Amino acid sequence: MKALFRAAATLGIALMSVGAAPNWLATVAKTDGGHVLGNPNAKVKLITFESYTCSHCADFEKEAAGALRIAYVQPGKVSLEVRHFVRDPVDLTAAMLTECVAPAKFFNAHQAFFAKFDQIAQMITRSTKAQQDRWYEKDQAAARRAVASDFGFYDIISAQGLTRAQADQCLGNAALAKRLADQTKAADEKFNITGTPSFAINGVTLIATHQWSLLKPQIDARL
Repeated sequence: MKALFRAAATLGIALMSVGAAPNWLATVAKTDGGHVLGNPNAKVKLITFESYTCSHCADFEKEAAGALRIAYVQPGKVSLEVRHFVRDPVDLTAAMLTECVAPAKFFNAHQAFFAKFDQIAQMITRSTKAQQDRWYEKDQAAARRAVASDFGFYDIISAQGLTRAQADQCLGNAALAKRLADQTKAADEKFNITGTPSFAINGVTLIATHQWSLLKPQIDARL
């Protein structure tokens, strides 16, 4: 009987241990350079440099997001850090809004903007000169509000819990805009980013790697 109780107790401890396994897909940390998803002690630390107006970045997110998260991040083997590499006022506006949601919702917001990439690209193509002039006006906060309005960014970000008033306050944050611009410059200098998406593993930039089919084997080789 005692042996049976000991066996049951051992099984209970084992079950508790399994139940306590971290949910790495719900583990988000904000860093000086971006946001990290997953195990902070993962063997492979992947950094992605992406722009919301980059078609290749949208293709990467569509192709790799699920596979990368499920097969690599969830088991704790890989951590994923997203860093903005801003290229234009539209990209900057979207990046600022993702930075203003709760950190736990950053990756949802990140994917939500890429899910609307076709809509963003069509707006850029079909925009009038008057609209484009508004995106580049001297009052940069007003310019970003114009971008957010024309591109439907308010609707995208409201689904992540940011009200219109909060979004406008975010877009008026000159310090945030400068920080993202400075981070882009620093990434260019430190990692020699020549295009987006670009990737670094454990602090080393991957050369000529801009798509999932080339990134995946390099992750696998390091595990």
